[in-house]
Amino acid sequence: MAIKATIFKADLQIADMDRNYYAEHSLTLARHPSETDERMMVRLFAFAMFAHEHLVFAKGLNADDEPGLWRMDLTGAIKLWIEVGLPDEKWIRKACGRAEEVAVISYGGRTADMWWDANKSKFERQEHLRIYNLSPESSQALAALASRTMRLQCSVQDGQFWITDTLTTVHVEPMKLL
Repeated sequence: MAIKATIFKADLQIADMDRNYYAEHSLTLARHPSETDERMMVRLFAFAMFAHEHLVFAKGLNADDEPGLWRMDLTGAIKLWIEVGLPDEKWIRKACGRAEEVAVISYGGRTADMWWDANKSKFERQEHLRIYNLSPESSQALAALASRTMRLQCSVQDGQFWITDTLTTVHVEPMKLL
């Protein structure tokens, strides 16, 4: 019998002064059995980073042809495709052909650095691609916020993010690689 996804609920308040976006989102995250808290929380961070009323979590690990998150317009055209982790370069190239804009949020310290070094020249040829990297300290601090029911506030100013629960504030400053 297959192990089912674990469901997490997050009430996320976002005050993004850089984009003048202020909203509350009630989110349901399904954590795949092979997914870590760190990856799940980086997905949640990616939602906060690109928050929009039409941004949704896709099937991600459960589907070969869907990203971690995406935003579509009313016609079904993909406006934004967001991947989390260290996706294959061919997968990113395919995503760039399907979406108007593609973003990757990488994490993993030295492994992420090696992934970037190996793929940088190929990624630079892709139009509409943005890649950000999170420090190991940031992604691990985000993982520490994970709980089955979360109430989080995210404040954004000058490209810096502060994610707060009732006891802890995590500072995240994504480094733009591309």
